[in-house]
Amino acid sequence: MDTQQKTIMITGATGGFGTALAQKFASDGWSLILQARSADKAKTLIASLPSSTKYHVFMADVTDRDAVVSAFKNLPDDFKNIDVLVNNAGLALGLSPSHKCDMDDWDMMIDVNAKALTFMTRQVLPNMVDRAVGHIVNIGSTAGNYPYPGGNVYCASKAFVKQFSLALRADLHGTNVRVSNIEPGAAETNFSLVRFKGDKDKASSVYADTKMLSADDVADAIFWTVNCPPHMNVNRMEIMPTVQSFASHPIERSNG
Repeated sequence: MDTQQKTIMITGATGGFGTALAQKFASDGWSLILQARSADKAKTLIASLPSSTKYHVFMADVTDRDAVVSAFKNLPDDFKNIDVLVNNAGLALGLSPSHKCDMDDWDMMIDVNAKALTFMTRQVLPNMVDRAVGHIVNIGSTAGNYPYPGGNVYCASKAFVKQFSLALRADLHGTNVRVSNIEPGAAETNFSLVRFKGDKDKASSVYADTKMLSADDVADAIFWTVNCPPHMNVNRMEIMPTVQSFASHPIERSNG
């Protein structure tokens, strides 16, 4: 893809995948729209980018639809034509079974992983369709394909991302706008620290004695997907670390 005048928008830009994506695309000369909620974290991210990077910080909470709409209306003219949207913002909270979960955690995962993704997508699509160019890249998860104990709403929200991505492809037939769902497995980022609400011991145990995917691995996959020839669309890409595979179906056994 010719990166001259190309603009990519990354939600959750200050997180693990988001930072790796920003650095990867900035190094290739892209203009960046970086969605963030923390000005301090945004400054740290910007300091890690090449000094020549053209960027705009999109300060809005993606779960606040009115704030999202307002922030889009106030985009500088040089950033209004978005070529790629990466819906990267997302999180898992807790690992309790459904009958013991925190309902606030469920609400937050649905708001961020599902609803916010639709808010962002709806804002960029009309311009992409009008220009007959664009690419929506959603960050799904293998959890959307293979449920696991304690995953409940997180798994369901990522299954939503997969199905929404496929439905977008159907809707956008003939528009020249591409849609891809990238589905990483276990990756060593701040994901588990967020899931366990800052419990470093629990988070570090997830990655102990393994070689998981890195944020750079996922950024590389997305970079390749975006830079495929215009006539080629990656519908879904599922990637796992070699140390991860598929769980067997559990069977409850009793002596009674």
